[in-house]
Amino acid sequence: MKVAVVGGGSTYSPELVEGFGRVGERLGVGELVLQDTDDKRLAVVGGAAQRIARAHGYEGTITLTSDLDAAVAGASAVLLQIRVGGQAARLTDETIPLRCGCIGQETTGAGGFAKALRTVPVVLGIAERVRELAADDAWIVDFTNPVGIVTRALLDHGHRAVGLCNVAIGFQRLFAEWLRVTPESVQLGHAGLNHLTWIRSVCVDGEDVLPALLRDHGDEIAAHVELPRHLIDSLGAVPSYYLRYYYQHDLVVQELLESRSRAEEVMDVERDLLTLYRDPQLHDKPDLLMQRGGAYYSEAAINLLCGLFGDGSDVQVVDVRNNGLIPELPADAVIEVPAHVSPTGTAPLPVPALPAHQAGLIAHTAAYESLAAAAAVSGDREIAFRALLTHPLIGQSALAEQLLTDLLDANRKFLPAFA
Repeated sequence: MKVAVVGGGSTYSPELVEGFGRVGERLGVGELVLQDTDDKRLAVVGGAAQRIARAHGYEGTITLTSDLDAAVAGASAVLLQIRVGGQAARLTDETIPLRCGCIGQETTGAGGFAKALRTVPVVLGIAERVRELAADDAWIVDFTNPVGIVTRALLDHGHRAVGLCNVAIGFQRLFAEWLRVTPESVQLGHAGLNHLTWIRSVCVDGEDVLPALLRDHGDEIAAHVELPRHLIDSLGAVPSYYLRYYYQHDLVVQELLESRSRAEEVMDVERDLLTLYRDPQLHDKPDLLMQRGGAYYSEAAINLLCGLFGDGSDVQVVDVRNNGLIPELPADAVIEVPAHVSPTGTAPLPVPALPAHQAGLIAHTAAYESLAAAAAVSGDREIAFRALLTHPLIGQSALAEQLLTDLLDANRKFLPAFA
């Protein structure tokens, strides 16, 4: 089968193709296509990816192209990992909100809203070409942030899509190491929205070992998510790192005002990675790639494809329609939960009732996500204003209006719908 990676010039790509080296034969992937609009960057990243894939046993064809139609034509799976506006746009996402005393972050709050406005129309355009040209039963796998909003837009427009994040697999690998078991034996009771989740159980051989993990590794968990130990104990659950933006908003804003932006750090890491990728002797992903973020991305993506196109069923954490699983949310909300993944699709597992503090926060945020997706498609300023007004980290009319004005001005060239 053919797999296309849109945004193949991403510095993540060498890690992804290393995974195809391990399981490409099992999946029957005869052609892997890396597509990107930046030819020069694609040549550098793609060259390294080709060497790494070969070194890890991939024997199929690896094609590099800037032609989207050629990339997706006949593909059985299309992976999306694009960044509209690049790291420069990310920098505005992170800095503009800080001027208003709000979190500056690329997926959460006003920064994530700006990224959604830029990204959703482009992704929907790509998806239309997939609908026209790819295999009839092709899957779109979205790793492009903000995953929840982008996946929702894809599903709203009738595309066969599933969202994917690396947060859950990161915790699974961490807990497996502490428990001295294989990652595959660890099942997470992970529930919420993308980048707004809690792990409420950790099952190994049918036994919930989360209480023991909280007791024996509570300090390490607290350090990992950068939240106080007493808060972790009070929750009785492991919150995703992104919940720090909610639970300690003002503290994080102050830290961000006093530190270098993540966008600037990533720019430096990517520059160094591209230098490494130019080395014709490089045949393994460099250790520096771990600093880029997205740890275990390739494993999550490969595992998902193996479930969708392999034999049998596997439980993985994915982003899918709610359809009544969390009763506090509308049916069309996109949630992040464990699901059986098989060639017939994704079948989410039942979600135990959420406590009020979790259900209320995700209901509030899901309402924002619905409005943000609608604003991105329509270019309607009033809907965009209501989205920011609805977000639990904003919620004030003057603040929402100022943020909207500043973000639209900074992103005007990427937002033709708002002209």
